[in-house]
Amino acid sequence: LRSCSPGRARRTNASRRACLITRFGDIYDHRRLDAETFLKTYISDMEMVHRIIYIAAVESFHAAKTAYRQFKLRVTETLSLGHTGPESLEDTVLNYIVDHEDLYDVQASVNEVIRSMNINPKISFPSEIDFIVISTLIRELCRVAFSMQTLVPPLDIAFGIDGELFSETKYHRSFDSDFTAALVAYHVWPALMENDIVIVKGEAVTKK
Repeated sequence: LRSCSPGRARRTNASRRACLITRFGDIYDHRRLDAETFLKTYISDMEMVHRIIYIAAVESFHAAKTAYRQFKLRVTETLSLGHTGPESLEDTVLNYIVDHEDLYDVQASVNEVIRSMNINPKISFPSEIDFIVISTLIRELCRVAFSMQTLVPPLDIAFGIDGELFSETKYHRSFDSDFTAALVAYHVWPALMENDIVIVKGEAVTKK
């Protein structure tokens, strides 16, 4: 294992956080719209298109967080065998993960996301194609979600359910929303959170 400078991950935390927030925004602005455009060639129902992309984002964060926990456990077990300091074992593990994020098996997470989407009762896809067609979006989401777990504190997405009370602090309303409606019909994009505080608003559709 190559050595890491003590506390490097924590010293770069602020800059990495800013970069990851920007990347999350770029995915929303570009990758999401690319996926939306592609899906519309197969699916005429825009609500279904939006639901597919939102669930892809939710499942990507779930898969990446699970992969991070497993990766961190393996690194901790390995480094603890010869750890002597001067930094804490926790910092040593974090430094190592930040320096070796390329070891994250993102394709395994992409496969897990697609498996989860295939059995999700809220979304469906024409039988002749597969959710793998939006794997570029899923891969980018998994990568950024994995990296967000290396931050102190980590960033995560908000939990959202159909029918929840619309929150102005958490979401923007989509242009086709009923702006007088108080409840979320469905979500388009998740909000980004840090310790239960909204960092980047998501997007939701409200209807009566």
